[in-house]
Amino acid sequence: MRKLVLMLALAGLLSAALYAGWRWQTEWRFVEKTDNAYIHADISVVSPIVPGYVASVPVADNQRVRAGEVLVTLVDSDYAARVAEAAANVASAQAVIVGIDSRLLLQLPLIEQAEAAVAGADAELNRSRRDYDRLKALRRDDVVSRQRLETAEADFAKATAAQASARAALAAERQRLDVLQSERVLAEAQVEEARAAQTVAEVDLAHTVIRAPVDGVVGNRGVRVGHYVRAGTNLMSVVPLPEVYLVANFKETQIGRMRIGQRVRVEIDAFAGTPLEGRIESLAPASGSQFSLLPPENASGNFTKVVQRLPVRIALSPDNPLRERLRPGLSAVVSVDIRDSGE
Repeated sequence: MRKLVLMLALAGLLSAALYAGWRWQTEWRFVEKTDNAYIHADISVVSPIVPGYVASVPVADNQRVRAGEVLVTLVDSDYAARVAEAAANVASAQAVIVGIDSRLLLQLPLIEQAEAAVAGADAELNRSRRDYDRLKALRRDDVVSRQRLETAEADFAKATAAQASARAALAAERQRLDVLQSERVLAEAQVEEARAAQTVAEVDLAHTVIRAPVDGVVGNRGVRVGHYVRAGTNLMSVVPLPEVYLVANFKETQIGRMRIGQRVRVEIDAFAGTPLEGRIESLAPASGSQFSLLPPENASGNFTKVVQRLPVRIALSPDNPLRERLRPGLSAVVSVDIRDSGE
């Protein structure tokens, strides 16, 4: 009897060994497996762009939101006042341009008046010159008195001075026109500057309303009404459920035959007995240690070789039965069939 039991036990062990050998030969040696795998998602951290006091928080923990939905509002009275001030500055700068335009319109007739004065001065100078030349010739013949010649000479000198004065006045009016045009260019620049300041103020006012960047579920909500928050403060997170993926950290000795597109079997620890299907989406450009705060430096000192791990991103099938139940951070066991050619 004992011999029979021993023979049956040996037969069972032999059968198990043969089965294991067959499975290894046909399947197991083509599967790379790791339990260093976790569910991930592109979680959006919600932060304010402008500082202020929190006026309202219309969302609750674990609430589903749509992209663009209001998450937090800040007290906006100061920002609204800045917008009004900026709008007044724009109006003031535009009024300066209107005033310059009016002065430009007035300047043109003044230039024409100065040109007419120059023309009159030129005519008077020509007349006085002719009179002086004629009397000067007559004086040589002793036809006219010396007093009359001196009077004509004085008139000629006054006409010359009047012409110079008229020309100087015309030049001044033309230069004033150039100055006004330069002032207008400067005023236009000031209007643009005021408009830019108004735009900044309006943008800051709009930023007092903080909206959801993506569709998802609110989590890690730490903000409350009345809190003072600075720009960049973490208020809450929006997890884009059910859009999740898996990151499996395989040993460097396991990735030699891995290719993008290869089939993957995933078992989530929280949902044992419900395997999921997926495919390799991408391989990380470097091992995880290279992205650590203090990357290892093996060029000096004693060296101990440590097997590195490379993160592999896995896309889950969109119609998987756990799509609505998966959450970032859940652990998983991943098996990759390296017989698959992938892409």
